[in-house]
Amino acid sequence: MSERWEAALTHIYDPFQQKAPYAMAIHDWTNMTCSGRQKVLAGFTTKNGGCSLDSYQSLNTGLHVGDDASHVNRNRQVIAEESAVPLSEWVFADQTHEDHIIKVTKEHKGKGSRHYHDALPGTDGLYTSEPNIMLALCFADCVPLYFLAPQAGLIGTAHAGWKGTVKQIGAKMVDIWRSEEGVAIDQIQVVIGPSIGSCCYVVDDVVVDQVKKLPCPTEEVYSEISSGQYNMDLNTLNKNILLHAGVKEENIQVSSLCTSCHDDLFFSHRRDRGKTGRMMSFVGFKEA
Repeated sequence: MSERWEAALTHIYDPFQQKAPYAMAIHDWTNMTCSGRQKVLAGFTTKNGGCSLDSYQSLNTGLHVGDDASHVNRNRQVIAEESAVPLSEWVFADQTHEDHIIKVTKEHKGKGSRHYHDALPGTDGLYTSEPNIMLALCFADCVPLYFLAPQAGLIGTAHAGWKGTVKQIGAKMVDIWRSEEGVAIDQIQVVIGPSIGSCCYVVDDVVVDQVKKLPCPTEEVYSEISSGQYNMDLNTLNKNILLHAGVKEENIQVSSLCTSCHDDLFFSHRRDRGKTGRMMSFVGFKEA
């Protein structure tokens, strides 16, 4: 970590705090327990501490980006060992920038953990109520969303690029938890993770026109910088979508970490011009 960024962390609170070279943890969820026996595990990997080479240096967790699969599996194994949850109990998805969400059970254990072809197909949101299952999604600028309802014993994560954001995948997770799982809205906590910030994310009229159709406030999330070009704040947009869905503002935390700015910490699809690795969101309950 650079001295500049390490100094900044001492002055700016962020929900994600670096616990090891390979990953950051959601500080307020660390060591939280649900039902008196299930420890919450929730974090976001960095690009450091792995064995991948060249454009994928070094902790690439994506099997779908052209990296040597044996390196990716070794990287994932490092994270699994550090979390004390065997890789055979992890679940990954084939992400398609849509809004499909799956409730994961023990029958799904191991899906996509070592081979991309058997990941859960066409899925961008995962949640579970069962212990000893780790849910994982891959990122390189898109917004990672984390969901927790401690009283109900539910935990989840979702992948929100601009397409998933305008499809309101965050609100959809909240609606599923309320309608299908019986969770009260004031029980739902959400953390919005590191992603490309408005400082580095430029979009065109195609994206902005879709954003304008959303039912939540959108005027503050984009600003025109030249004809037909706009800076976009996906984190704030996702927060506004969640607020419109009923999540209490005090139950939403937003990371200030930009994946494009901090090249010492993160891969970035935009900054690295498409040839890069992937970080990973991971969440789950571990029996205490």
